Amino acid sequence: PREYCELIRYLKDNTPGGDSITWSTHCHNDLGLAVANTLEGVMGGARQVEVTINGIGERAGNASLEEVVMALYTRPQVFPVKSLVDTTQITRTSRMVTSVTGMSVQPNKAIVGANAFAHEAGIHQDGVLKHAATYEIMSPASVGLKSTLVLGKHSGKAAFSNRLEELGYT
Repeated sequence: PREYCELIRYLKDNTPGGDSITWSTHCHNDLGLAVANTLEGVMGGARQVEVTINGIGERAGNASLEEVVMALYTRPQVFPVKSLVDTTQITRTSRMVTSVTGMSVQPNKAIVGANAFAHEAGIHQDGVLKHAATYEIMSPASVGLKSTLVLGKHSGKAAFSNRLEELGYT
């Protein structure tokens, strides 16, 4: 990814009129680095990113819109740009694309996967109940979801007590 940042910066600095051009990224995910390369392109001066919902695309796919947007959203102190995407519509849009294309999203996919905000381990559940940011870098609501505490064999007393309270038992 650093190499991609340097390439964009070099092109911007060494192309006549480079400062007046809107530099763009278009990254494929062949090595699993499309999002990282896209973000490094932004650091190098790109101000347009070509991304796709759920990262769908040719071969291994393209940079994922939801991952790029939420990286910008959660780290405004790092990236010199701001996205105008309504992040609360990300999950809804992802599900619509899945419905139309028939291409399922893996459960552990960042941001929009079914398990992205699901917690079963007792220590995670306790941490989320006490201070959600302990285990969630962004709020589930920021992408149109809510956090889920999965009651299972790894759950602890905190999650069980919380569920009883939700059901009206004290």
